[in-house]
Amino acid sequence: MNDITLTHQYPRVLSIAGSDSGGGAGIQADLKTFSALGCYGMTAVTALTAQNTLGVQAIHGVPAAFLKTQLQSLLDDIGVDAVKIGMLHSPDVVEVVAWAIDHYHLKHVVLDPVMVATSGDRLIAEETVSVLVRELFPKVSLITPNLDEASWLLGRPLNDVNSLQPATQALIDMGAKAVLLKGGHLPGDRLVDVLQVNGQAASHFESTRIHSRNVHGTGCSLSSAIAAQLALGHDLLSAVAAARGFIREAIAQGAHIQTGHGHGPLNHGFAPVVMQVKPLR
Repeated sequence: MNDITLTHQYPRVLSIAGSDSGGGAGIQADLKTFSALGCYGMTAVTALTAQNTLGVQAIHGVPAAFLKTQLQSLLDDIGVDAVKIGMLHSPDVVEVVAWAIDHYHLKHVVLDPVMVATSGDRLIAEETVSVLVRELFPKVSLITPNLDEASWLLGRPLNDVNSLQPATQALIDMGAKAVLLKGGHLPGDRLVDVLQVNGQAASHFESTRIHSRNVHGTGCSLSSAIAAQLALGHDLLSAVAAARGFIREAIAQGAHIQTGHGHGPLNHGFAPVVMQVKPLR
């Protein structure tokens, strides 16, 4: 075989998250998002779920030691340009992820603190939350809670748009470097998300609600889209704006499709881009 000089590589994005057997959320949604945005996706699976559009029927956690082996296997060989973290079901799993961030000096890490599925099923043990805050909030680039998750973290309800920016600051006071608080669970047709970076003025993203029952995996897909945009070289503000645009169109393009009998998935593949490449460093 002729020798070929290797000169380029793909933007590499790793999802550390649970598996959704129904394909709408978790690592399945993350991989679809990475591919749609022209990135090379990888996974380190934290848990298996028996799940469909109607809900979560069972969860089987992956042992922390095996998660560590997955991470070592990927990071010792392929490496990453950005990381998305999703479902972390137990304290020892959180600690393994924190170890990997430190040991491999991981950059552009987006944490989606997955606690409750779209169906309302709880996906995280309560004792894990304090470990998540202590070990990961100071280490990651961005956290992306929805209103329910932020309310749980802060121990108070968030009932209107005016409560969003104070909540983002409160989450930063808990140790986060930057927070994207998603306001989609508030009633009405006006959607507001707030991005707060520690020490900077907040940025507000406003849009009109797209009515659809097919919103399963929206949070997973948004956080993975932000990670992909960071891997492609965008700054945080631009990455969030581009990721929101991708998710809005994925919701719109999937609104009239039936998949199962409950909350169906987004249309991640509405306009996939060619796999991107960049010079090999």
